[in-house]
Amino acid sequence: MTATTTPADKEFMGELTALIPHMRAFAHSLCRNAVEADDLAQDALLRAWNNRASYQPGTNMKAWTFMILRNQFYSDKRRSWRSTQLDPETAERTLVAVSNPIATLELDEVRRALAMLPDDQREALILIGAGGLSYEEVADICGSAIGTIKSRVSRARDRLALILAEGSYDQDEVLPSSAMSTLMNTLDRLCAPRMAA
Repeated sequence: MTATTTPADKEFMGELTALIPHMRAFAHSLCRNAVEADDLAQDALLRAWNNRASYQPGTNMKAWTFMILRNQFYSDKRRSWRSTQLDPETAERTLVAVSNPIATLELDEVRRALAMLPDDQREALILIGAGGLSYEEVADICGSAIGTIKSRVSRARDRLALILAEGSYDQDEVLPSSAMSTLMNTLDRLCAPRMAA
């Protein structure tokens, strides 16, 4: 510990270090390239360390760091889109059809079905499923017992499966290609107010 490192900094560093494997896994889920994913995780770790004064001790550090990582990813993508020339070889690889061409439509159906769930069930399922948080972390975020969260997630999964099986989800104006970003924005909204408290 250096002369400028406080005990609070040391505690923060220990918690942040424990999250490195989770941050790397999340970065790998966002990036198609392992090197880019590792760079993204490292940049997010540095950003989290530099912004440690804005972290509220006792709140969900995993959700806080995941939000930093995700925001860094989209920031980098926006910057690279504006600053790089179109490489014909890259464009050709990008335009190759994915192995499951209807995956975007299926994800959009899940997004619309999620919107039909009661708020508390949708919140718990998104935090567990999309956020990758544990039941304990979600219970802490929601201010509920772990058993309550498990019950909400179980009921949400059952109801979601029924809605999808029946094809009875609502229609809306969101494009299917925006399904993932819409879900991640929902995740951000669910985590942000509680982290600011």
